[in-house]
Amino acid sequence: MVHRSTIQLLRFHFSWFLMPVYWFALSFVENIYLPRAILVFIILHLLIYPSSNGYNSFMDRDAGSIGGLKKPLTPTKQLFLASVIMDVIAIALSLFISTLFATCIFIYIVCSRLYSYRGVRLKKYPIIGYLTVIVNQGALTFFMVYHGSDIFLTNHMSWMGLLAAAFLIGGFYPITQVYQHEADKKDNVTTISMLMGKKGTFIFCGIMYLLAMLILYLYYSGRELYTPFIVLLIFLLPVLVYFMQWFLQVLKDENKADFQHTMRMNWIASTCTSLAFLTIILIHKFG
Repeated sequence: MVHRSTIQLLRFHFSWFLMPVYWFALSFVENIYLPRAILVFIILHLLIYPSSNGYNSFMDRDAGSIGGLKKPLTPTKQLFLASVIMDVIAIALSLFISTLFATCIFIYIVCSRLYSYRGVRLKKYPIIGYLTVIVNQGALTFFMVYHGSDIFLTNHMSWMGLLAAAFLIGGFYPITQVYQHEADKKDNVTTISMLMGKKGTFIFCGIMYLLAMLILYLYYSGRELYTPFIVLLIFLLPVLVYFMQWFLQVLKDENKADFQHTMRMNWIASTCTSLAFLTIILIHKFG
């Protein structure tokens, strides 16, 4: 029997927050092979991301709010076993795409485990932990989606896409930590958000997003593709408005950097960004 805590702590809904990278990478692919693109989506969002969430929760045993969960249940050994089984299935399915894709999935899993595993615990180091996240959830994921979804399984892709993906995750991830400073401190973890402080986290994330947008502007303008960039700006407007409103509240009262505001920010940002890149994909296909 599957425990309720196991289902909860796999946090399948958290995959929504990471989904923009998938659509972003797919928007770069000129010749999409749909069956493989669907399989890549399933491997990442229904297996790899939930498995990483589950393993992290098993190691952390959080008592307070965590990403996507206000009141997490106590993990059991079943959660660990579930994460291992999901990883094995993910690697097995990845072999149907390519050996390179399966290798990348294996690397992602190893880095994810080193990030959470108590014996190594990369997450307790602010810079190394941060770089681990943005390289894996950003650049490596972009590479996997592009390679796996391309009809020719190409390894050649725009370095700007890889870099922009890393910066997009780099601007998203610290915000998810902004309400957890006390809990992380008790767990002997120093996050990038703790290093910069709550107000500094907002400024840093804003800079990272600006850099990501600059890279995308250079990419699109260099190819005279102005419509996709305009579409992106339109869809990101609600994100900018909420971000600025929240930041102004935090400037007056740092207690506003709480779980409720963070989750609202995550939902708005993920939804708007995914819709933006989905629209760009449709423009490429039917425009």
